[in-house]
Amino acid sequence: MYRGVLHGISVIFKNEGLKGLLRGLNCAYIYQMTLNGCRLGFYEPIRTHLNSLFVHRTLTDSKSPAAIATQNLPINIVSGATSGILGAAAGSPFFLVKTRLQSYSPFLPVGTQHHYRNAWDGVRQIYGAEGIKGLYRGIGPAMVRTGFGSSVQLPTYFFAKRRLMQHMGMGEGPALHLLSSTVSGFVVCCVMHPPDTVMSRMYNQTGNLYKGAFDCLYRTVKTEGALAVYKGFFAHLARILPHTILTLSLAEQTNKLMRRFEDRILPQRIKEKI
Repeated sequence: MYRGVLHGISVIFKNEGLKGLLRGLNCAYIYQMTLNGCRLGFYEPIRTHLNSLFVHRTLTDSKSPAAIATQNLPINIVSGATSGILGAAAGSPFFLVKTRLQSYSPFLPVGTQHHYRNAWDGVRQIYGAEGIKGLYRGIGPAMVRTGFGSSVQLPTYFFAKRRLMQHMGMGEGPALHLLSSTVSGFVVCCVMHPPDTVMSRMYNQTGNLYKGAFDCLYRTVKTEGALAVYKGFFAHLARILPHTILTLSLAEQTNKLMRRFEDRILPQRIKEKI
């Protein structure tokens, strides 16, 4: 039905207009706030706690300039994966509804069609027909997908950032954040796309076509070849690259604003504890 990203955009716009291209946007906002609130919020506390356990640093020491400059890659990967899994578990029902809203087309039905008026109507219909189990359909692949992506997103971002500062002499600022997040976004797409394909197929199935994530992966590769798990890669890259750049760049600015806010209003004894 769609030969590529640009052809897909043109076909959807021609038949459904801008509304068709933005279908499921409200649910996507809810999902992203839930997912990234957990993913970005839990990463640093988890990393700090694991450092204090395995690298034998105290919480206060971990905030010193020397400790910040020293990063433990395995701990960073575990921290990213753990925070991503927590976010995926929290946001899975909304990703399910978002996927089904985006897949629905009154003009060019592709695959299984689920007609929901909006996000909450989708949640209501799924819960009424399948209960809690239905709302968490595909949560396993979702946790694997986001765990994979988060395990490399933040560690890659900070790795690229340190290398750019050390070898290219770049200082803190928008240019450094832009380049670092671009590298991170590309790596995330490469790592996350195969489980993303599996998850999307499981979310959009009718009944129980697949026994689980590995069954879906096995049947996809068996019938369509190994490269089938990278179908839609450039569409995914076109979404995840600007998303990663904006998310990480804005997170940097938000952290700076929060640190300034804390410095102004919090007593010294509290700042020493956090």
